[in-house]
Amino acid sequence: MTQRKPLPAVSPYTHNHAIGDDNRTAFGLDFHHPVFLISSVTIMLFIAFTLALPDIAASIFVTMRHWLTENLDWFFMASMNLVLLFCILIAASPAGQLKIGGEQAQPSFNRLSWICMLFAAGIGIGIMFYGVLEPMNHALTPPLNEIASGDALKRLAMATSVYHWAFHPWAVYALVGLALAFFCYNRGLPLLIRSTCYPIFGDRTWGWPGHIVDIIAVFATMFGLATSLGYGAEQAAAGLHYLFDIPVGAFTNLIVVAAITAIALFSLIRGLDGGIRRLSEFNMGLAATLGLFVLSVGPTMEILSQLPIYAWSYVEYLPQLSSWVGRSDDYYMHGWTTFYWAWWIAFSPFVGMFIARISSGRTIREFIIVTILAPSLIFLLWMTIFGHSAMVQYFDQGIVTVADSVKEFKAELTLFVFLQELPLATLTSIIGITLVLIFFVTSMDSGSLVIDTMTAGGKTDTPVIQRIFWCIALGLVGISLLLGGGLASLQALALATAFPFTIILLMMMYSLYRSLRSAHLEAEENIGL
Repeated sequence: MTQRKPLPAVSPYTHNHAIGDDNRTAFGLDFHHPVFLISSVTIMLFIAFTLALPDIAASIFVTMRHWLTENLDWFFMASMNLVLLFCILIAASPAGQLKIGGEQAQPSFNRLSWICMLFAAGIGIGIMFYGVLEPMNHALTPPLNEIASGDALKRLAMATSVYHWAFHPWAVYALVGLALAFFCYNRGLPLLIRSTCYPIFGDRTWGWPGHIVDIIAVFATMFGLATSLGYGAEQAAAGLHYLFDIPVGAFTNLIVVAAITAIALFSLIRGLDGGIRRLSEFNMGLAATLGLFVLSVGPTMEILSQLPIYAWSYVEYLPQLSSWVGRSDDYYMHGWTTFYWAWWIAFSPFVGMFIARISSGRTIREFIIVTILAPSLIFLLWMTIFGHSAMVQYFDQGIVTVADSVKEFKAELTLFVFLQELPLATLTSIIGITLVLIFFVTSMDSGSLVIDTMTAGGKTDTPVIQRIFWCIALGLVGISLLLGGGLASLQALALATAFPFTIILLMMMYSLYRSLRSAHLEAEENIGL
């Protein structure tokens, strides 16, 4: 294989290495021409088509979603299993002691700030939307066609919820983040998805094979983010209607997205440390406050006692949940698992690149363990507090409001209906809306930074106008999909872009294995000298 002379490894905050021959500068802009041009034009055409012909677009998207979930369920599930196993093996291997950025690299953020940022960027909106909804849904319609009741039913509902939100999805983030960080900060390559495929493509990485990889990553990021933003917009609008009787509908969603886009633009201009970090830390504190309040006013000791039980239930049901062979619960496997896996995969270029930028100075073992374990434990705690409390309301106290909202699948209302049964309902609902909105902001501004980096050939100090362009484009994609079929359209596009990116994930694992093995051998030789 022809070797490309590596660029010098540098700090993630001064890293400005890009693909030199392909950079263009015009009207003060600095972008990677093929990737920027193809991505931006395609996305603008998509927005125009969806807004001009919303009914036709909705029909196409719904058909696409059904085909993908019914025909590619095995592919998504097998790939996710493989990614988790790969990450465990890498962390346990001798290569786990290698440090991202080299032996002299030091972390730029303390561990708490690091966890706050990756958590806020990764699943903030999702846990607000699904924290109450999913356990209740699975308790009312049990997965695996199980016939269960009482505590057994609650364990099954929680096990399946944890399955969707804990170790598997965060392993995907860990894989993409580690591959990007290693090839950038240890091998001196540009901070681009294509760099993770260098051991496969060689110098062709800087030509069209690499362009295609980055374009797929841009589309996956754009539509994966749009899915989360669509959930956030609908939940915020529903909460405002529920509390203040503000009319719901397309116009309200439009106003919410526009307002959040404006705030995200301000945060984006402030930069990674001044905007995203501070918002992430504030939102984690606010989320902890809400979680502790629900814990304290609910059956506190019962909730805490359920934590190890639900953790073990996840382990117990994991073999059945992660297998697609002989399954007859299509509603659950296709409507939930396959969609979730596609959504996480589509989201992974964004979160992976973002956490790569903030993770220099960590060992590979620490990176994998913390990236997978810390958010998984946070989610287990959050889901137990909110999900178990909601199930107690329905099954033990006879309160039917949450169950009714789930049965009618008013998903965006479920959190607020749940909070109405607790003290200080108006205050906690306002906190809930605030959390959704700030998670919305942190996802938009960090997502815009990542897409800008991808389309600028790996540069991280591009003109502000380019980041503004991608932030506005992201808002427009969310609006167009909400108008062109709502959440079904958002889910369909996440599925469609996740399929090709899953192939890239498989290539990434091979590349990373080869490179880590080589780096470990180099380290052993240096010690021997």
